[in-house]
Amino acid sequence: MKDLIESKWEDILSLLETQYDISSIMINTWIRSLKIYEVKDNTVYFYVDEKLGENAVKFLRRKEFDLFLLSSIRETLNDSNIEIIIDEKKNFISEDEKKNEELNSDSYKEAISRSNLNPKYTFETFIVGDGNKHAHATCLAVADMPAQDNFNPLFLYGNSGLGKTHLMQAIAHYILQKDENINVLYVPSEVFTNEIIEAIRNHTTSDFREKYRKVDVLLLDDVQFLIGKESTQNEFFHTFNSLYNDKKQIILSSDKPPKEIKTLDQRIISRFECGVPIDIHEPDYETRMAILRNKAEMDHLKGIPDEVFSYIAENITTNVRELEGALNKIGVFSKLMNESVTLETAKESLKDIINKDNIVSITPELIVKTVSEHMNISVEDICSKKRSQDIATARQIVMYLCRKYTVLALKSIGNAVGGKDHATVINGITRTEERLTSDPAFKATVDTIIKKLNPKN
Repeated sequence: MKDLIESKWEDILSLLETQYDISSIMINTWIRSLKIYEVKDNTVYFYVDEKLGENAVKFLRRKEFDLFLLSSIRETLNDSNIEIIIDEKKNFISEDEKKNEELNSDSYKEAISRSNLNPKYTFETFIVGDGNKHAHATCLAVADMPAQDNFNPLFLYGNSGLGKTHLMQAIAHYILQKDENINVLYVPSEVFTNEIIEAIRNHTTSDFREKYRKVDVLLLDDVQFLIGKESTQNEFFHTFNSLYNDKKQIILSSDKPPKEIKTLDQRIISRFECGVPIDIHEPDYETRMAILRNKAEMDHLKGIPDEVFSYIAENITTNVRELEGALNKIGVFSKLMNESVTLETAKESLKDIINKDNIVSITPELIVKTVSEHMNISVEDICSKKRSQDIATARQIVMYLCRKYTVLALKSIGNAVGGKDHATVINGITRTEERLTSDPAFKATVDTIIKKLNPKN
């Protein structure tokens, strides 16, 4: 039951927004952070973060959010027997706390150090949103059952700063949490390339092969930089084949899909494509807000107003690393100036990062206009009741982009395209997301529209 609710959590939260008209801000602030302690006798025990404490529990009950959440869970799982209890974390003996004790053991620390892993890059600290949920689900599957034919190699690709390294290392952490003795190795491609070059130069290729061909899980980051002489790529090719033939898990990342990496031999690219290429997209507004809140919590940055998170999330839209960097800078600036964080101090500290002259405000009107011009369909038709395929497709793209690039609720998105209802908007967004993963030509069209929305991004 616990795993089922966690797997349906985004659907449950979506139902809260659509069925009970609870804003995404309220959901992200008060409900998304709820954690399941245990499920016993059909009762789900949630706890709130200790930093929110008793006030959060009282607020959830006063606003009847606990009742709305219960109804959403029952409806999503089609089970009317479920009950829930929400309380403070201190009133439970958290499974997470037990797990933390295990992860703080000397043997586990040694395992992650030996594997070159960042201790923070786990599934627990990864924020899942529309842009990365497919990659996240695939990585979980690989972590649970590594070296399965359908998932080997796993190839993650997407622009810089979207969390590829985090997801890769989360797989490694998960595997080591189950067995610390598994030989896991994470390495950036530049390091891998340099080691090959040095091994060839110093006639120590046997040592190199001993190191890399005996690993159980190899994580190679940024393979687009895996360049060099023919002998370098040849050594990598044979290393890859050796691991693959021995049923060892290979996990790769790049800023582009395999077929677009021009610096690699075709035989290497074909090996990359024999597994699962999974792309990661830019985070939407809700995901960016969740990332910022999570980062603030992990770094113990207290007292940051929601309007500051919103200011960052609205203006830094394509790079998770830049989001977190902006929040770090605000924290440092606040300490140096000995001032509490306000929207004004945030704008001052980020003025060299967020330059309003370089930012195009993406509004529903701009989205409708851009889609209209690119697809040669009038604004009137997009906002009409016409249902021809080309008009419906344009309308669904508008809904998807409004959801991705604005903070509008579903009802407001429907109003932007002629007064469509919640169900129509959800259906339009879902259809667009499905086509983006299955129709390359359609994805290229949407990507072009996105570039036209903000060419400076």
